[in-house]
Amino acid sequence: MEPRYSASMSLSVWSFPTRIVYGRGAVRELGKLAKDLGDTALIVTDPGVVKSGAVEAVKKSLDEAGVKHATFDGVHGNPYEADVDAGVAAYRKASAKLVIAVGGGSPLDVGKLVRLMVTHEPPIAQYDDAIGGDAKITKDVPPMLAVPTTAGTGSEVGRSGVVTVKATGRKTVIFHPRLLANAAILDPELTVGMPPRTTAATGFDALTHCLEAYLSLGDHPMADAIALGGLELAVKYLERATKNPNDLEARGAMMQSAAMGAVAFQKGLGATHSLAHPLSSEKDLHHGLANALCLPAVVAFNAEAVPERVERVAKLFGVSGKELPEAIRKLRAAVGLPDGLRAEGVTEADLDRLADLAIEDACHRCNPRPCTREDLKKLYAQSL
Repeated sequence: MEPRYSASMSLSVWSFPTRIVYGRGAVRELGKLAKDLGDTALIVTDPGVVKSGAVEAVKKSLDEAGVKHATFDGVHGNPYEADVDAGVAAYRKASAKLVIAVGGGSPLDVGKLVRLMVTHEPPIAQYDDAIGGDAKITKDVPPMLAVPTTAGTGSEVGRSGVVTVKATGRKTVIFHPRLLANAAILDPELTVGMPPRTTAATGFDALTHCLEAYLSLGDHPMADAIALGGLELAVKYLERATKNPNDLEARGAMMQSAAMGAVAFQKGLGATHSLAHPLSSEKDLHHGLANALCLPAVVAFNAEAVPERVERVAKLFGVSGKELPEAIRKLRAAVGLPDGLRAEGVTEADLDRLADLAIEDACHRCNPRPCTREDLKKLYAQSL
């Protein structure tokens, strides 16, 4: 499917493998793309994105293209299986033919999983990638357009959805190439309304994806190169984007970094994400903030396993490998994020429960240094 757009808008179109339409005003092309996929769309989003005005921009483009639409805005900040169930009901009620997911990582993930559960039998837990559930994803899913309004998860180009499932009460990754969006619309203007703290937290998510992907186990030179490129953008532009919401150059660079991070982490992630996932499900921490608070300790932990890679990352920060954890902390402070988990209500009393969940999380299996439960508990303690 070749997207149609006005040359005067100076948009760029990339495929890797998701088709990406990038540039100021790109959301105005969404209706034309949607019309090629179906005549009725379900917009999946959350109340904050509705309030920001981004959904109205999507609706306007759909109306201009003659695409009917309904809206489901019941996505939580850390989404639950019930969010997906409600989205499936809304999809069927609207007789929708495609999903348009608008927002941060949570609406984008839920949008993908609504597509899955429209055509696959419940419960969603059986499709958990960590137990080989991807093999049960055998049917085509409805098409989807992804419209990020944050620059963090990169879910718009990812092939996974993350949700807290009823069966276990923990964040679970559902992963399959069928979940890739048909196209992603990256419009920096849609991120201008993000509050500084959200800009910082989502930006640290992008940074963490790039850094962990580069350090992770495995041989994937293309992912490594993309990870380094995305990391360079985050280091250069995150503080600017946080301190000047109208800096569209910085906003756009962070959207690129987020997408690059999600492409890169097909190689794998690491212990930071295994620590972060329980913090979201148990303590309701924003995922990007949880990553930001745990990343320095994990980088220090991994330095002995991959010293050359840590040195290469450190050069992007302008420091030596030994100084990298502190450089990450300084950037974290510069964008207004707290010093540690204790500031977000996590205490020593929480660490055993968190460590039990973190060791069950699959992400640490790609960590360059093997992790035991006790290692993960110590990393939590060092992140307090």
